[in-house]
Amino acid sequence: MSQSSNSSALVLGSFMLAIILTFIPLPSWAEAFRPEWIILVAIYWSMTIPQTFGLGSAWCSGLIIDVLRSTLLGQHALGFAITAAIAVRVHYRLGNYSYLQQMLLVALLLLPYMSLNLWIHGALDESPETWLYWMPVITSALCWPLVTMLMRACGHKHDVF
Repeated sequence: MSQSSNSSALVLGSFMLAIILTFIPLPSWAEAFRPEWIILVAIYWSMTIPQTFGLGSAWCSGLIIDVLRSTLLGQHALGFAITAAIAVRVHYRLGNYSYLQQMLLVALLLLPYMSLNLWIHGALDESPETWLYWMPVITSALCWPLVTMLMRACGHKHDVF
């Protein structure tokens, strides 16, 4: 199998796993703490292979999530594209950062995505009523080291990087 097909299979497999993790039922008390797995994977690929996984790929990933979540078409797509654009812009600096700094950067990358979704929910009169809306920013940032270690392990195993 060529490196390109290995890369494509790894990207698709990681998104499938992220979708599964996103839609696994959780107890109602834990639902607010669910990390944004799909955007974490999109950030990772935007930073790792920006020449392959860029704005178009992020946009398509967001459209898939819009369909799966039955949300306003383009809501997540726009958020994913904005986040990927910022991630591609800062991807050169990421390798020099410690995991703690990377976690902070991921939290900052998620803020425009979450803010855009909050704005759209407000426009649709579906605004969340608690501060727990922002909890995925924290839990996603805390999960970032796990995501990067798992992806790097799979990538090196399949000679993608």
